[in-house]
Amino acid sequence: MGCFFSKKSKRKSSEKDPTPTTTAAESATNNVASNNTEEAPKQYSWDKREKVDPKDYMLTGLKDATVGRLPGKLNGQQFVIQECENCNIYIFDHSATITIDDCTNCRVVLGPVKGSVFFRDCKDMKCMVACQQFRTRDCKKMDVFLCCATQPIIESSTGMKFGCFQYYYPELAFHFKDAGLSIFNNNWSNIHDFTPVAGETNWSLLPEDASVLDYVPLPDPESDFKSVRISTDPGRSIVPLTHGGRRKESDESCLFVFFAGDYTTANARKLIDEVTGKGFVLIQTKEVSMRPEDVNRVFKNNAEGLKELITKGPVVALELNGDGVVEACRSIANEVFSGTKVFVSENKNSSSSDVDNFFNFADMQMGL
Repeated sequence: MGCFFSKKSKRKSSEKDPTPTTTAAESATNNVASNNTEEAPKQYSWDKREKVDPKDYMLTGLKDATVGRLPGKLNGQQFVIQECENCNIYIFDHSATITIDDCTNCRVVLGPVKGSVFFRDCKDMKCMVACQQFRTRDCKKMDVFLCCATQPIIESSTGMKFGCFQYYYPELAFHFKDAGLSIFNNNWSNIHDFTPVAGETNWSLLPEDASVLDYVPLPDPESDFKSVRISTDPGRSIVPLTHGGRRKESDESCLFVFFAGDYTTANARKLIDEVTGKGFVLIQTKEVSMRPEDVNRVFKNNAEGLKELITKGPVVALELNGDGVVEACRSIANEVFSGTKVFVSENKNSSSSDVDNFFNFADMQMGL
């Protein structure tokens, strides 16, 4: 348009322009329309994302309070707890990571954490924690009921006591899945002290009969968490209660392995109920993927019939302990799981080797 008017200005005023003229107002209107069409702002995915208020993912500077988050409030976000004193804190949801700094005399329940839980400069804490990685630094006197997929690490910390995770609320199984955690991979008693002191013990295990409610109480009935249906009964715990690194009462252990299928978790739970109901003890569990060469190394003479089963997904293995446990497990396998393909130690002479072969392999796979 500018070029057109430039040409017209050079003509004599008496000459008529055969082309209809455009007024300045019309030109402006056309330019605006053109700009609206060609230069409309682009919509990016991050523009459409719901805005996050950091305050919704933080608890800070609280005292003598019952606080936390209900199911569905975090949905995998990271969370921060800091400078709280004498508080009951309940995080009934899954999250990415959680850091807890400078807290004193608090009771804390953390739903499954996909990454790390890091306590720093905390003291007199009683906690229920499920996570991929657990670490403390400069902490004193902590009692922790723990489910940890990797080896828990303490650093410059003293008076640390650990027990097996024992907790239930209706959404917890889904939260474990959302956080990418297996209820069968729990190294709660395999603690690594990054800063040991000669002649001193910075950590120990809680009593085997420790009651969760003596450490971490249920939420106050008048609090916002009264609607959450919680159980601390070990029999209802989402995570199987394991004996861990405590001394075994019997020299006889049995390896019992379930292969991937629609009911693997349910079958493993049923086995635990059956065996513990007979007075035997669940020492440890693992869920791990296997390759054909792993099957050869772990199951040896029984490998050939098992190779095709590992292609369907991870296996779930359990170590059970007690005098007569191999015979009892083989009987349960025949009576309860007759239609399910499983591996059970053949006799007590080979069972210890079965247990060592499998769990040494599993620990190597998981980098433990």
